[in-house]
Amino acid sequence: MPNSRIIVPLDYPTQRLAEEFVARVSPQECALKVGKELFTAAGPALVSRLAAQGFRVFLDLKYHDIPNTVAQACKAAADLGVWMLNVHASGGRAMLTAAREAIAGTAQRPLLIAVTVLTSLDDPALRELGIAEGAAAHAARLAGLARDCGLDGVVCSAWEAGAVKSAHGAGFLAVTPGIRLAEGSAHDQARVATPEAAVRAGADYLVIGRAITQAADPHATLASINNSIGTRA
Repeated sequence: MPNSRIIVPLDYPTQRLAEEFVARVSPQECALKVGKELFTAAGPALVSRLAAQGFRVFLDLKYHDIPNTVAQACKAAADLGVWMLNVHASGGRAMLTAAREAIAGTAQRPLLIAVTVLTSLDDPALRELGIAEGAAAHAARLAGLARDCGLDGVVCSAWEAGAVKSAHGAGFLAVTPGIRLAEGSAHDQARVATPEAAVRAGADYLVIGRAITQAADPHATLASINNSIGTRA
């Protein structure tokens, strides 16, 4: 059955507020992303409950630690029934490989993707960190490392999605945050794109937050975006 390309981040401070939004949407309309704020507030039980309700859950904790610690965290996440989880590509080859191996034998293996360059970072910000090659080149380098380590894809901006697909093939996923509707604000993101532009660039899944969570009618907003960008088989 085709799946929506949209991933909605549950960026809420409490479980109650998150569940109030979830009650207004369906698993056919979108996947859900649980990040650090909500996971810290509500814990793993909420993740399991969302999965049990039929939602594809992207656990967005961006693991970045020594290989064994990340491996065990990934295995624990897989046991919660998540659909997708992520690690930082900048954790290096040993960490990425350990993460992939840790989930290989799980009952329902989730997709494992790597964060390349955060969409809040632009070239000047990267130069402050000692990375002179720029966001696009650095994202490409980290995407290649993730591919070499057997991961399923990367988190990257729509600006890098086309290069990622060209270099690593259609099966290597590009998950793109920094998605804003044409009339929306960029908020705290530096490298943004509309849903239609992101899909044209090669994005597989789009993380779309406030345009949906703050909409008067999330169902109608989701329907409009889904109609404009299509679904994935």
